Amino acid sequence: MLVFNEPSEINQYLTAHVGCLLSSLRRWTGKDLIDAALPLAQQARELFYAPFAVLSHNTAADPLLNYANRVGLELFELSWQELTVLPSRATAESIHQEARARLLARVRDYGFIDDYQGVRISKSGRRFEIEQATVWNLLDEQGADYGQAATFSRWRYLD
Repeated sequence: MLVFNEPSEINQYLTAHVGCLLSSLRRWTGKDLIDAALPLAQQARELFYAPFAVLSHNTAADPLLNYANRVGLELFELSWQELTVLPSRATAESIHQEARARLLARVRDYGFIDDYQGVRISKSGRRFEIEQATVWNLLDEQGADYGQAATFSRWRYLD
């Protein structure tokens, strides 16, 4: 199972993984999160420091988170080390697991959705509702399943 080091100048902010995130989003939606004319390493850096959240998980039977930008890490109150061992299902309370499963099935079947709204929970138990999230399938360069990702810029705390 592939585990990444925290995005930094040393690893060019995980350029290859971010390239997959961005190209997969473009494939499904025709949209870009970061200016696609920039060199990929600069796109990766800008995505990590962007003012919106981006997270992804792998293809394991119980998918583990494998990327979050700075906003995502702060919102879920996670260190990079905590993020990369956390099953993505743990970002939703148990009462919201069924809705989360339906969401991921819709994404799997249609490639992406851009209307997701749901409650999530941080490490400390702080609950927040995300609105108008885009969730999409990740495909590697050969078109094989690589995981799923989400981005959102609107959330409100419930506690």
